[in-house]
Amino acid sequence: MLYLKTLIIVVQLLSALGVIGLVLLQHGKGADMGAAFGSGASGSLFGATGSANFLSRTTAVLAAIFFITTLALTYLGSYKPQTSAGVLGAGPTSASAPAAAGKSASAPVSTPAAAAPASSAPGSDVPK
Repeated sequence: MLYLKTLIIVVQLLSALGVIGLVLLQHGKGADMGAAFGSGASGSLFGATGSANFLSRTTAVLAAIFFITTLALTYLGSYKPQTSAGVLGAGPTSASAPAAAGKSASAPVSTPAAAAPASSAPGSDVPK
């Protein structure tokens, strides 16, 4: 599980750095700073508008990968495996623990329901 978390963190870090780099390479509307990186040239590898589409699609893919890895890390971080009872099953219960602590087995055990008067029982004040 530790290797899986480490791998997801590495993928998330690389996608975050990729998104940052691609956003910085793209130029906004009305800003021609992208021409300094070659995106304004019509004879470039992707054509006049091909680089903008390529950069925006790649940014969208890396952003989706970033969100997916974030959700995966959240799920793995909140996952708590159930504790096993072991080979023998359930351990001693809390009711048998006081008896094993030295109390005599012949001592009478009083229950709270038997000690309570009938008038204070739940639902006794409701008219029938």
